[in-house]
Amino acid sequence: MTQRYVLAIDQGTTSTRCILFDHRARLAGVAQREHRQHYPRPGWVEQDALEIWRNLERILPQVLRDSGVGAEQIAAVGIANQRETTVVWDRRTGVPVGRAIVWQDVRTEELVREFEDAPGAQRIRELCGLPLATYFAAPRLRWLLDTVPGLRERAERGDVLFGTMESWLVWNLTGGVDGGLHVTDVTNASRTLLMNLATRTWDPELLRFFGIPAAVLPRIQSSTASFGSIRSLVPGLPIAAALGDQHAALFGQTCFARGETKCTYGTGAFLMMNTGGELVQSEHGLLTTIGYQVGDEPVYALEGPVAMTGSLVQWVRDNIGLVGSAPEIETLARTVEDNGGCYLVPAFSGLYAPHWRSDARGLLIGLTSYVTKGHIARAVLEATAWQTREVVDAMNADSGLQARALRVDGGMTSDNLLMQIVADVLDVPVMRPFVSETVSLGAAYAAGLAVGYWPDLQGLRGNWRVAAQWVPRMDPGHREREYENWRRAVELTFGWMRSTRGAHAGGRPR
Repeated sequence: MTQRYVLAIDQGTTSTRCILFDHRARLAGVAQREHRQHYPRPGWVEQDALEIWRNLERILPQVLRDSGVGAEQIAAVGIANQRETTVVWDRRTGVPVGRAIVWQDVRTEELVREFEDAPGAQRIRELCGLPLATYFAAPRLRWLLDTVPGLRERAERGDVLFGTMESWLVWNLTGGVDGGLHVTDVTNASRTLLMNLATRTWDPELLRFFGIPAAVLPRIQSSTASFGSIRSLVPGLPIAAALGDQHAALFGQTCFARGETKCTYGTGAFLMMNTGGELVQSEHGLLTTIGYQVGDEPVYALEGPVAMTGSLVQWVRDNIGLVGSAPEIETLARTVEDNGGCYLVPAFSGLYAPHWRSDARGLLIGLTSYVTKGHIARAVLEATAWQTREVVDAMNADSGLQARALRVDGGMTSDNLLMQIVADVLDVPVMRPFVSETVSLGAAYAAGLAVGYWPDLQGLRGNWRVAAQWVPRMDPGHREREYENWRRAVELTFGWMRSTRGAHAGGRPR
């Protein structure tokens, strides 16, 4: 019998990849291309959506060619994508109205402050589960409508389309200007500030509040649904699933039960806890979102994004020159037994969950003549661990559940010392699976599930196997003393940018 595969398109913040998976979730082929990041002004982050599409045009046929797999062997295609990144394009020409505005971009700070003071602002979180923050897509779309000449009029006529990256790719894959489908899935729609989390539809009250014409919005579908068939590149392949990248990672880690929690350590860290069918409104600075939706039943989740983890190591390497390569941070940190009393809070552009303080800035404190570069390297790793602890504590408090373990993935999980520190500060086991590409795998799982390539969720669980595990070893008293020191350091970062008010995501007082 001919071997069959599922193809995952993983459109990430820095690159786009196509990965083939077989029935046992083993990688059978990979092709990847990076795309440029554009920084036209401080705080602005942009990408060329056409460059990303052209990269996909190259690597999708390439992964089949390089692996010797024929199109007839592909059961389905699944897409995972960087979330919140905003693209607006002309439906007749297929040309974007400008560069895509990336999820890290903070140009909408002033606009968000205006929204915070507007009538009805208190309803936003109740309807969509999210705080008013620059992190999400709606303020970016409104900014474009306000600043690009003539764009609002074109939007109201339905001449331009809005989407996050999966919408842009699906539209191009399914025909583009020649009948391309304009769709999104519930996980990506849940990150716009425009979708009602209970009804899973675009909310008229939210559209009025943000001033967004409904004509530009894609149709919302389940994560596992027909997203059309590919008409270009490799014609005929069915696109059977789409999820935002962190939701795909939750699915790829097979966190299908309430309380199961994963963290993806990449540029930032993204923690997500499955809360089942219960829509939990956070009172501790987290985001309420849809974890995934198979068929008609949504699974909700609590999420805590952390802005800087892997990017902190890159900063230490590139800007400070403390290490020559990212892996050297572990080697340097192992030259000491502890942090020597110093703590680094990487609030370089504010703090995300659970604080949501855009007025915070980075801080290195506790320096004495005793501190060496080894201690600072240790503080860099501990910053990721303590930020993880803050989010997990908030998840436990909001959900009434208890994270019994943390499933991890992403590039930073190759740092064994970091993973041990995370286990120590959480006081739970940390587990890394054999397949580290869990974002891509989650997209593949969802697509394969939709077409019967895998029979059910339990069958997917059977593919999950532990490659490495770290168990807590830290003395409880020492753990709590260090956590208190960390929290004191975090508080000292607040209010540095006095002209900027912090975007507040939870029920805590500022």
